[in-house]
Amino acid sequence: MYYQCHSGPHHRWYQDSWRHDSGFEAGFGVRRPLRFLAYKLDLDEAQMTRLAQVLDQLKTDRAQAAVDDRRTLSAFAEAAETDTFDEGKAREGAAARVKSAEALARSVVTALGQIHAMLRPDQRSRLAYLIRTGALQL
Repeated sequence: MYYQCHSGPHHRWYQDSWRHDSGFEAGFGVRRPLRFLAYKLDLDEAQMTRLAQVLDQLKTDRAQAAVDDRRTLSAFAEAAETDTFDEGKAREGAAARVKSAEALARSVVTALGQIHAMLRPDQRSRLAYLIRTGALQL
């Protein structure tokens, strides 16, 4: 299903299969997920304000994870570029990757807990459905 957005000088058509153009997979951005969740969960203004704050923090944490990932790749590249493979450098990169993934996982759990706390029971059920069906990817 497609719908038309009338914001701004240009009208655009957006596909209702929001997941593919959501920003969640690539970074859990704030604007699109906020609009999507506000609509799907029928959020009030206070909930939308709080959700925007939670998503903004998660976006920052994901950006840090992306920086960490680039550092990890750099360590792997440095380990491979010398005449002898530098296993220590590669292990450092691998350890940094694990540490970054664990930090991001904690951030996602914290964000999900904060979102859960602000929702009514019926909204929580809809959130769970979105997660189960893959419409919302964390």
